[in-house]
Amino acid sequence: MDAETEKMLGDGSLYDPNLPELAGVQMQCLEKLFDYNATRPGEAGKRAALLRGMFAEIGEDCYIEPPLRSNWGGRHVHFGSGIYANFNLTLVDDADIFVGDEVMFGPNVTLVTAAHPVDPGLRRQGYEYNLPVRIGSGVWLGAGATVLPGVTIGENAVIGAGSVVTKDVPPNVVAFGIPARVVRPIGPSDREYYRKGAKTDPKFL
Repeated sequence: MDAETEKMLGDGSLYDPNLPELAGVQMQCLEKLFDYNATRPGEAGKRAALLRGMFAEIGEDCYIEPPLRSNWGGRHVHFGSGIYANFNLTLVDDADIFVGDEVMFGPNVTLVTAAHPVDPGLRRQGYEYNLPVRIGSGVWLGAGATVLPGVTIGENAVIGAGSVVTKDVPPNVVAFGIPARVVRPIGPSDREYYRKGAKTDPKFL
């Protein structure tokens, strides 16, 4: 792996993302992404095969509803098993994105690894830097949630719709807001009442 690729994959260093040796590989990845988004609803087997060729890692029983958006077509994405993603999942995967098992993505969720300098002169030169994102098993990200570079979300956490996650979220909590804040822990009452005032039928327990 050359030095520029190492920088791209998330050590936080500034680098030039427009280098020809990077752009050529990225274009190949985007061609595969185009093929995925052009599949028909009944082509589940074809979709699964395409994802195996696109992602760095992907487990069994993952469902990603097209359209899928991804800077590198999933090349730097590591998915566990049993993941469900509703439409318009956006993976800004200039650096690695690690997602555990049985994670749920609502529509229009965005995971971002890439960022740009605040200084306008550096931005005009096209520089960026990247930090990996890590999502633990059992997490649910509500519709329109955005996770920023370098963030880790602990297992089983729930991120409310429309939230912007700017810092790490511990496991087993509900967090929401802009920026997202931990509101409360997840506990036994969440099993007894699946939503506020609605008791869970014992047949589901």
